[in-house]
Amino acid sequence: MAGQDEWLIIGEITSPHGIDGKLKVKSLSDFEERFTKPGERWLRINNEDPISYELISGSHKPGTDIFIISLKNINNRNSAESLRNYKLLVKSNDIPTLKEGEFHMSQLINLKVKIFENNELKIIGEVCDFNNEKNSLLTIRLIETNKEVLVPFVNEIIPEIDIKNKFLIINPPKGLLEL
Repeated sequence: MAGQDEWLIIGEITSPHGIDGKLKVKSLSDFEERFTKPGERWLRINNEDPISYELISGSHKPGTDIFIISLKNINNRNSAESLRNYKLLVKSNDIPTLKEGEFHMSQLINLKVKIFENNELKIIGEVCDFNNEKNSLLTIRLIETNKEVLVPFVNEIIPEIDIKNKFLIINPPKGLLEL
């Protein structure tokens, strides 16, 4: 069986769309081509082994994080309905090329987390997870307490990310790390 970390979840099937087997997918990816460019994708429910499907086509619903996709051999509403709540996956090494300064959320895992304290950078923890479902949040495990805290993934709180040197700097509002 393939390991969990071999897969990236790029979306979740929320419902059928129409009667001809199209699927409505909530995107969890910044890369539109994962829903529009034909090719192999995988579907998985719970922690079962992923099943290969061929993406035929897809289109973005403007102003939303929703895509309407067509998969080969899914050609009626009943077969589309049976895929509700399935996660849409790609292999974790299927990473689109990035521009300078861009990164994938998965590259943040295990980065050291530093803050400025008395004008010095101090390591306070490391990134152990991220949640991109509703709001982008990083889960940071604090060294001193071994507690996990959720930190909003916004510029004001995380002003610097250095993938090459494996750290990020946070500027937490008062009380955020004590939650």
